[in-house]
Amino acid sequence: MSPSAALTEKEKQTLRLILRGHDAKSAARELGLSVHTINERLRDARRKLGVTSSREAARRLLAEEGQSLEAPPETLGDKALGDALSGVPAAGIAASATRRPLVLATIGVLAMSLVLAALFLPASPLSLLAPAPAISATAAAESEAAGAARAAEDFLELIDDGRWAESYAATGAEFHRLNTLERWSAVSARLRPPLGKLVTRDLVGNEWVPAPPAGYRLIKFRSAYAGGVTQTESISLAWEDGAWKVAGITFE
Repeated sequence: MSPSAALTEKEKQTLRLILRGHDAKSAARELGLSVHTINERLRDARRKLGVTSSREAARRLLAEEGQSLEAPPETLGDKALGDALSGVPAAGIAASATRRPLVLATIGVLAMSLVLAALFLPASPLSLLAPAPAISATAAAESEAAGAARAAEDFLELIDDGRWAESYAATGAEFHRLNTLERWSAVSARLRPPLGKLVTRDLVGNEWVPAPPAGYRLIKFRSAYAGGVTQTESISLAWEDGAWKVAGITFE
């Protein structure tokens, strides 16, 4: 029996929302439930699947249901120190947008195939162009939010694993201006190991901040560690060179 078979339909429903970019708060709004109820469902799902991250639980469910992690969401929802750098700045935590060619087959007796290639526009995280009907501004924004969340979570996982150089490589120009690799590695090595192994990490915030020079994405996680510490981890990310880059990090 697959691990996901132990999940209730309500737990699966909640994980599918997480995969589409929702956090606990927006999932609660979507389902008309309290945030406490959503967190309880996610906690039970993580336990049954043997994972520490709600996003990883959602990915496992998706994989077992035979879907592609790169597929766009079925419906629109709230949805990379470098939890970095993958995915489309479109729905479903990244950085660039691609579409496989779509083939439209024959109509009636006349056989005619049309291949529609999606265009790749790297200038902005909102540069996602699909064959008609065109993707809406709302969907593009949600895709952006999902990519940023994945980048932030990947960054934190690099820190959890003690991979200081790789996490530094996931930061952007502003971060590099204020921190060297040596300084970043020394501070990380002093502060992260005492926390112990990660127990849980849940996405609790994902918002766009229209600050100069070009705005940034602010992602917040609530994380618990084996050492007994529970803290809010705020990661700000800027869009640079076609990817989300960490501009700053705050632990509270």
